[in-house]
Amino acid sequence: MAEIVAIRSELDEDALVKAERDGGIMRLVLNNPPANALSIDMLAALQEAFDACAADRGVRVVVLAAGPGKVFCAGHDLKEMNGHRADADGGRAFFDRTMRECARLMQSIVSLPQPVIAAVDGIATAAGCQIVASCDLAIATDRSRFGVNGIDVGLFCTTPAVALSRKVKPKHAMEMLLTGEMIDAATAREFGLVNRVVPPEYLGQIVGKYADTIAAKSPTAVRMGKEAFYRQAEMGLADAYDYAAGVMVENMLARDAVEGIDAFIGKRKPQWSGE
Repeated sequence: MAEIVAIRSELDEDALVKAERDGGIMRLVLNNPPANALSIDMLAALQEAFDACAADRGVRVVVLAAGPGKVFCAGHDLKEMNGHRADADGGRAFFDRTMRECARLMQSIVSLPQPVIAAVDGIATAAGCQIVASCDLAIATDRSRFGVNGIDVGLFCTTPAVALSRKVKPKHAMEMLLTGEMIDAATAREFGLVNRVVPPEYLGQIVGKYADTIAAKSPTAVRMGKEAFYRQAEMGLADAYDYAAGVMVENMLARDAVEGIDAFIGKRKPQWSGE
C-alpha cells in the first residue's frame, strides 16, 4: 500500500502538492486547480517537496504529475502577480521574488540526486512548459499540448527559455518563444521536449515502467551520472572529457560498482547498497 503524504503551504489550508510514496518512487501531484498555476505558495510547496526528496536516500525516482483536469500547469499566476502592481514599487519586489524562487525550483529539479519524470496529461504553458523541460524525462498523453506563450501578453518567456533551449534545438525553441503558438504532443516529441507520447489510459503504466526500471539501478551510479550529465554539458569538449573521466574513476571505486561488476561476472542479481 502506497503511503500518502500531503505537503502543505504555510499560507494555504489545502494541500498544494500531494506526495505518494511507493517503495523508492515518490509521486508529486500538483493540486492547485483548475490551472495548477505557480503561485508563490505553489512554488514554496514544490520547493519543500523536492528538498524533502533530495534529503531522502530511500527515494530513487520522482514522478511529477497533476491532478485530474485539462491543465498540467499553466505557468505563473498572472492574477496574483498583477495584483502586486498596486505595491509601492509597482510590483518589482514581488516579481523579482517570484522569478528567483521559480529559478531556484527549476535548478533544484536539475540538481536533484534522483531522476525526475514528468507525467503530462493536459496543457503545459509558460513556466509549466519550463517545468517539463527541466525534468530529466517527460512522458505525455496524445491530448497534451505545450507552449511558451508569454509573448501573447507582452512577455517574452525568458526564464522558460533557459530550460527550453537546453532540451530542444535553438530554432525550435525560438519558434515556440516568438510565436507563442501551442504545439501538440507529437511535435513536442519531435522537438525533443518529451520522450514518449501515449494514450491517456496508458500514461500511468508507461511512467511506472520507466520509474521501476530506473529505481532498480544502482542509486550511486544514477546520482553520479545525472550530476555529471548536466555538468559536462556546460563545458568545452576537452574539459568535459577530463571531468567525465574523473567521475568514471570515482564511480568504478564505489561499492555499488564493485558489487555490480562482481554480480555480472557471477551471473547473479546485484544487491545495491547505494554507496
